[in-house]
Amino acid sequence: MNRKSLVVVMAILIGVTYGSMARAGGHKDIVDTAVGAGSFNTLVAAVKAADLVSTLKGTGPFTVFAPTDDAFAKLPAGTLDDLLKPENKAKLQGILTYHVVSGKVMAKDVVNLTSAKTVNGQSLAISATKGGKVMVDNANVAKTDIACSNGVIHVIDTVVLPN
Repeated sequence: MNRKSLVVVMAILIGVTYGSMARAGGHKDIVDTAVGAGSFNTLVAAVKAADLVSTLKGTGPFTVFAPTDDAFAKLPAGTLDDLLKPENKAKLQGILTYHVVSGKVMAKDVVNLTSAKTVNGQSLAISATKGGKVMVDNANVAKTDIACSNGVIHVIDTVVLPN
């Protein structure tokens, strides 16, 4: 390949890469963002065990209230190991989809809500204090508005459980 052809190929590759990033807002999807953060290893393992990776890599948009590894560590001893067993896949899916809301709900919108219907069909209770602290069920929202190509992640400090 001559130099001129190489320059043309490079220009095309740069254009394709830039175009893909622009369409995705320059962000990774929810799963890749969680993997890259390093504080959601347990959540990612659970999403894989529940066969929800392709869903959370899908078009969305989704709002995920993502429990950290420390949040999962708060569960009673043995709970997580039990949930990760293949025979408990449906229960694990129910818990994980309780952390997901259809649509992209940013922090400025969350503070005006009292509840949000989750993908599993039940609703999360949402409350905000005058000081700006937001809770989702019994979990504190620790960080908000982590933009992803297919939605947004809000970090929570406790695993929330459906009824």
